[in-house]
Amino acid sequence: MATKLAQKRLQKEFQAMEKSPPPFIYARFEEKNILDWHFILRGPPDSPYTGGEYHGVINFPSDYPFKPPDIKFFTPSGRFAPNQKICMSMTSYHPSTWNAAWSVATILTGLLSFMLSDEITTGSVKTSVDEKKALAKVSHAHNIQNKKFRDLFPEYSGPEMKDVPDMGQADKPPATSPVTSQSSDSAPNGIADPRPTTGEVTTSSNMIPRTAVGVDPSGSAAIVPQGRGWQFLNLRWWAVAAFLAFVLSRLSTLGSA
Repeated sequence: MATKLAQKRLQKEFQAMEKSPPPFIYARFEEKNILDWHFILRGPPDSPYTGGEYHGVINFPSDYPFKPPDIKFFTPSGRFAPNQKICMSMTSYHPSTWNAAWSVATILTGLLSFMLSDEITTGSVKTSVDEKKALAKVSHAHNIQNKKFRDLFPEYSGPEMKDVPDMGQADKPPATSPVTSQSSDSAPNGIADPRPTTGEVTTSSNMIPRTAVGVDPSGSAAIVPQGRGWQFLNLRWWAVAAFLAFVLSRLSTLGSA
């Protein structure tokens, strides 16, 4: 049973996601248990999952947000084994890497980013691109056979697959988000930045962040910064450090003289 804090937090996150869902993602909790959130991930363009619809569940602990959840998929994707918990830095496999500032939207954005990678971890499977594409074509037919999917997502349970609210349209106007940032360093697939940041930054939901999901030394998925923006930032700080070292050396020389 959820604590009062967990219930309040998850209700607030549900309202936020209904107002501004992340690209290619939709989620809602079970009516009888707010700790169990079912989600739909749509395969982004230019990926082996294009045209796919993937149903899964996040099982939150009763004392969320102080402990991480479990995540598993029900829809075969060729990326994750159905009905098996996935090991990521945002799941219960690694409570030490959990950040209480992360939200349902953050978790699902990171999950989709990890899905688009090819890193191997507990709960993942290795298949060819053709196998993933074949599974994407039959994913909706598989989902509507699942009673839980039909009960929770009746509007998505028709014979034809339906788009989630945000399919990463290029013509969508920019929005202000407190947890994602984006500069001109965009990338394909339109996934928002899963890293919580401070302050509000203008972002477009069809942009990709300067992050990717990799594997930490323990073998779990970990969010790591990358891209031209971070490279430029690193180079700029190195230049500042070098300049300061030069100034200090000159001052030292003058002082000794």
